[in-house]
Amino acid sequence: MTESYTDKVFEYFRNPRNMGELENPDGVGKVGNAKCGDVMWVYIKVKDSVITDCTFKTFGCVAAIATSSALTELVKGKTLDDALKVTNKDVANELGGLPPIKMHCSLLAEQGLKSAIEDYRKRLATNKD
Repeated sequence: MTESYTDKVFEYFRNPRNMGELENPDGVGKVGNAKCGDVMWVYIKVKDSVITDCTFKTFGCVAAIATSSALTELVKGKTLDDALKVTNKDVANELGGLPPIKMHCSLLAEQGLKSAIEDYRKRLATNKD
């Protein structure tokens, strides 16, 4: 089975943006897909309900790394509510599309972001108590 990736997917894979762990993140999301073995961490910094920084660490295939990287670019500067509206289709579109068999990678990126925002909101609620 051959997978057909766009040039943009390869660009994000070869030159990932925002890769690495954020120091003192405000929220961390960790998601994985047991079937394919991909694991993704999404880190966010938030100020005044705006994502000021977003980074990732991903253990996975070309599509998993490219979608993680594209996600970080899509959500930086967005409010938390606007970032939650970013879908896996938005991530795939940013990359010029993904092979159908790799769409689950874009879904992981979406879920990782949602998990990081949920973690941020839990931390915020805990700190208010």
